[in-house]
Amino acid sequence: MSAEVTLYTHPRSRGRMVRWMLEEIGQPYKTEWVAYGPQMKSPEFLSINPVGKIPAIRHGSTVVTETPAILAYLADAFPDAGLAPPLNDRGAYYRWLFFVSGPMEAAVVNNVCGFSVPDDKRAMMGYGNMAVMHDAIEAAIKAGPYIAGSTFTAADLYLASHLSFEMNMCGVEKRPAFKDYVARMTDRDAFRRATAIDNTAIEKPTA
Repeated sequence: MSAEVTLYTHPRSRGRMVRWMLEEIGQPYKTEWVAYGPQMKSPEFLSINPVGKIPAIRHGSTVVTETPAILAYLADAFPDAGLAPPLNDRGAYYRWLFFVSGPMEAAVVNNVCGFSVPDDKRAMMGYGNMAVMHDAIEAAIKAGPYIAGSTFTAADLYLASHLSFEMNMCGVEKRPAFKDYVARMTDRDAFRRATAIDNTAIEKPTA
């Protein structure tokens, strides 16, 4: 696709993951900085995302919100970047994209908020507890070298981003396997470029 991508983001947001993805793709894109507060709830931005959250992208006439949806869309829109497995080999890829955005995030948010699902209610929940989540991720990482096959994909980008933040801020265990995985996944030029752009924007606010 030849249309330029516009990224709606803030440098202190999950938009950092999308920027990393765009840097991996290597095609020109435009950044629209969106400030927290009134701008994010303005009619102009609500026309992009009605819930007033970032990140979001516009690609031609297509608008995509929700970070894993954006990553999956970009992987398919720019297949030459090789950030998604072949369609007939996407079981683990889809599993981990949605595991991170569903069970993993639910368990982490519960932990941060000090909420523990009672044992007699656990069967009705659609996700496990922190220990179950930690063990599932560690087993998959150790089977590596990547989470969804033999090459780096959007699923690695998404999982590594979450693990990095959540080990430091949200109580995810700093297991050696997690730290090694994050170090390997982020040892990429695209990650360094994306990080530099957002860190510069934090130092010199543009929104």
